[in-house]
Amino acid sequence: MMHHENLKGKVAVITGAGGVLCSGFAKTLAAQGVKVAVLDLRAEAAQAVADEINASGGTAIGVACNVLEIESMNAARNEVTEKLGTCDILINGAGGNHPKGTTTKDTLEPEDLTHVDENVKTFFDLDAKGIEFVFNLNFLGTLIPTQAFARDLVGKEDACVVNIASMNAYRPLTRIPAYSAAKAAIKNFTEWMSVHFADVGLRVNAIAPGFFSTAQNKALLFNPDGSLSARSEKIISHTPMRRFGLPEDLDGALLFLCDSTYSAFITGSTINVDGGFLAYSGV
Repeated sequence: MMHHENLKGKVAVITGAGGVLCSGFAKTLAAQGVKVAVLDLRAEAAQAVADEINASGGTAIGVACNVLEIESMNAARNEVTEKLGTCDILINGAGGNHPKGTTTKDTLEPEDLTHVDENVKTFFDLDAKGIEFVFNLNFLGTLIPTQAFARDLVGKEDACVVNIASMNAYRPLTRIPAYSAAKAAIKNFTEWMSVHFADVGLRVNAIAPGFFSTAQNKALLFNPDGSLSARSEKIISHTPMRRFGLPEDLDGALLFLCDSTYSAFITGSTINVDGGFLAYSGV
């Protein structure tokens, strides 16, 4: 891995860092000499990642917090500042989907309106609270941590925010309307923030991962025997590189956006890391 001397000694705060992709962000930055605050709703998940980083010679702390509560985020900010110093890099990685914001089928069929099947959830069965949960987790879960930590970033040399969008920000996937809408909001919000914070020197960009195999989506992507699910077959057939992404595939985009040596004049951008998914029309 290329060494990014400009990042050494900086403090990175990463929300959702107990998960597969964001824990990868934490380890990648720690390997560059960045002091990492691993934030997650689950204290044990955050601490496990921090312990792994510390055991490998890096510097990290685990912090349990709720990205939907400003009081919790302010408390996290105080803890990070006390133990590591003020934030230089904020990565808003917390997010996810919920079954209540998901349909069973790709499209509505006429018989779905006349034949009630408790195993089939149509558009008309979507739960408003489920939709609200997904949107709040992804959108407010980006806004609120930024409100808490951006005060330390404003006016600081080389500071930046990196949000995590998705291919859903460009093309909504079937079955998951809430998640698709929320990620589209993240891309738009990234652009809004980049303008809002430009005069105080704060760069705001995003990474839009394609399809990555994680613990969160394993049951959706693979059958019990380990073979690809029908949905995965569709995904791979529409991904020119013909595979799912690996966590380390995101490292280049992450380091590029965090290191102002390379990205000082880049703000409001979303970098797609998708194996060509967005570029392929299916024909």
